[in-house]
Amino acid sequence: MSDTIVLRAAVPGDEALVARFVRDLAEYEHLTHEVLGTEADYRRALFGTPQRLWALFACRGDEPVGFALWFYTFSTFAGRPSLYVEDVFVRPEQRGRGIGRMIFRHLAGLALQEGCARMEWTVLDWNAPAIGFYRAIGARPRDEWTIQRLDGEALRAFAQ
Repeated sequence: MSDTIVLRAAVPGDEALVARFVRDLAEYEHLTHEVLGTEADYRRALFGTPQRLWALFACRGDEPVGFALWFYTFSTFAGRPSLYVEDVFVRPEQRGRGIGRMIFRHLAGLALQEGCARMEWTVLDWNAPAIGFYRAIGARPRDEWTIQRLDGEALRAFAQ
């Protein structure tokens, strides 16, 4: 198999592959109990109207070895869109070969092409290898901010 990595956009029919990578990422993060997304959910988000989600795969030959999912938000302070990286995952046996850097560089290029003011993502505080990688590419933490979440029963109750 070639050592060359090629990035390719997700196309209709890739929903099962997206779902598999999401499960693999959740397993790595010890969060499989939170995975509820289905292939149908990913199909609607990636290929429906309006499109809500974008995805790409990093492939070594015909084998997908990494992926990324992202969407666009809007920064009212900057007055421009932002690219929000929801998920990036490179299979553990493929790490250390520049695949993550290739994915992030591609996403940074998309952010600029789309006129985004910034690119953002979250990382679990225990994930030292990922944090080290993010610092190496120039990302910086926003320690003064915390993520707030309203979901499940709390979301339903509050909406009433």
